[in-house]
Amino acid sequence: MPGAGAYAGQAAARQQPQAARAEGSASQRPQGAGFRGRPANDSDRPPIYAALDLGTNNCRLLIAVPTRPGQFRVIDAFSRIVRLGEGLGRTGSLSRGAMDRATAALAVCAQKISARDVARSRLIATEACRAAANGAEFIEEVAERTGLSLEIVPRETEARLAVSGCGSLIDRKARGAVLFDIGGGSSEIALLDLRGPHTRRLASRIVAWTSLPVGVVSLAERHGGRNVTPELFELMVAETVEMIEAFPERDRLKDLVGTENFHLLGTSGTVTTLAGVHLGLERYDRRQVDGLWLSSDESDALVKKIAGWSFEERVANPCIGSDRADLVLAGCAIFEAIRRVWPARALRVADRGLREGLLTEMMVADGVWRRRDTRRGTA
Repeated sequence: MPGAGAYAGQAAARQQPQAARAEGSASQRPQGAGFRGRPANDSDRPPIYAALDLGTNNCRLLIAVPTRPGQFRVIDAFSRIVRLGEGLGRTGSLSRGAMDRATAALAVCAQKISARDVARSRLIATEACRAAANGAEFIEEVAERTGLSLEIVPRETEARLAVSGCGSLIDRKARGAVLFDIGGGSSEIALLDLRGPHTRRLASRIVAWTSLPVGVVSLAERHGGRNVTPELFELMVAETVEMIEAFPERDRLKDLVGTENFHLLGTSGTVTTLAGVHLGLERYDRRQVDGLWLSSDESDALVKKIAGWSFEERVANPCIGSDRADLVLAGCAIFEAIRRVWPARALRVADRGLREGLLTEMMVADGVWRRRDTRRGTA
């Protein structure tokens, strides 16, 4: 199997077990006192980039510098479960407690960004802020309290960024793949037709995409996540399958699905958790998880195993823990629904996603890898 990675050097630090041309301004820079920036080409030093993803469940930051073409080295990182979307499905708005948790995490991110000579940054918010009646108001509050200027991105952009961030994990021999990102409030799915010449810009190979209005937080809140019976689990799967079947272009890869030239690529806390359980890790280790292959039989066994655990057993597992114990079965149900619609002989696990896509797209847009190649050639 091909090697994994847009990363070079040390993997991103983690606090919790588990993540074409940019639309809009890919160069949005944090505003407010203490934030500095410089043109990306004013020095032979590699420019520093920052990418932040505020989702329904997590707040994640990566700060990196470009290295070899197509790769970057992470120099700082942050990840915290904030549950911004908690109660959103019931009330239609972000709660005060959830906003305060997210803002506290964003304040840490602001400190990390301000401590670096960041040349370029892009800071995004996804489903919780898209769906909430007070989402835009919350973004304004974040700017006032932290100095960070976040943009709420559309679902299509989110799907494209996931592909940009995980594209290097696609098997070079594959002719088709379905990439999915199971989020807290929505799940993005992209169908990739890989027939034709190889390209690094895999976002150009997206032939269809959809955003399901369901994620681990919303599904768990709707059906309960602590005591999940086999009947309730099957109900969650069937509900998600019905949503996917409403996607009119789901059969665009029909001639490849299930063949040896097709595989799934998953990026989310759900699939990384499955991988950690599969490996029997005593502590989550991104280096062992990112790029791992799971066969269909292994995925079957893992879902069955975790679905058979009590809430307390899920809490006790070091790759799940108390923060994800009430969400992991909702994630497994969404994963199972995807597998039923697009059966595959193998799944590749990605512990990367939107932040990596943001970094990659900014670096490509700035031509930093091209310039570094030119300098090496003339040295």
